Amino acid sequence: MSGLFESLRECLTLELPVALATVVTVDPAAGAGAPTLGAKLLVRPGESPLGSLGDAGLDRVVARDLAAALEVGRTTTRHYGRHGEARADEVTVFLESFAAPPRMIVFGAMDFTGALARLAKLLGYRVTVCDPRPVFATRSRFPMADEIVVDWPDRYLARVGDALTPRDALCVLTHDPKFDVPAIIGALRTEVGYIGAMGSRGTVAKRNARLSEAGVSAEELTRVMAPIGIDIGSRSPEETAVSICAEIIAVRSGRVSAASLRDLAGPIHAGRR
Repeated sequence: MSGLFESLRECLTLELPVALATVVTVDPAAGAGAPTLGAKLLVRPGESPLGSLGDAGLDRVVARDLAAALEVGRTTTRHYGRHGEARADEVTVFLESFAAPPRMIVFGAMDFTGALARLAKLLGYRVTVCDPRPVFATRSRFPMADEIVVDWPDRYLARVGDALTPRDALCVLTHDPKFDVPAIIGALRTEVGYIGAMGSRGTVAKRNARLSEAGVSAEELTRVMAPIGIDIGSRSPEETAVSICAEIIAVRSGRVSAASLRDLAGPIHAGRR
């Protein structure tokens, strides 16, 4: 058991994803050989589980459920039979996820970027601002960001794209085809959960045409929320940040509605005709 706790401590110290299962109740009727109260099982992505809940069948099922919980950063309680059977409640197991903070990558060092980065930090994201222009991508302009990257989006995503998960978000806030088209193409090659791109409806139509010419399919384009954000009549950078984060939350929770600007028609800014 000491090895399990040492591994857990190391993962927490290094902010590596890890999940822990603990047996919290055992039905007395389960009989001899039932899992032990307090027994633990530790799961780390890409590595063999550590510990045991006292039954090989239960370990196998709980390890699977731990991996699924960790993927979405969920902590919950599950009920099993003594050997891991579904629809049974002989054993109650607490599944605890210690997931790394979700990431938000913002392409484009703009005024809107600062407002979005501030709100994303408040929501618990680890924020990266990426722009190939060193005069704009500076720590002094974006002190709230966890990381400032001076590079082209496609090169940056080639380095980090494999690590992006459905919990992460990627926002393209530029209007330059040589910048935002490679950014979106690179994002579509990842498993990132949210891809949003700023721009007027005319800009979005032209961008989509360029993406199609570059080989992006119509089905792939449905992953891109553009124009970015929920229709709340936002105008200022701060209001736009609220609109974007509201849409990210809606996508993550599976509650995307017709309020998304992508799915509406007409002007995207309040007061404009």
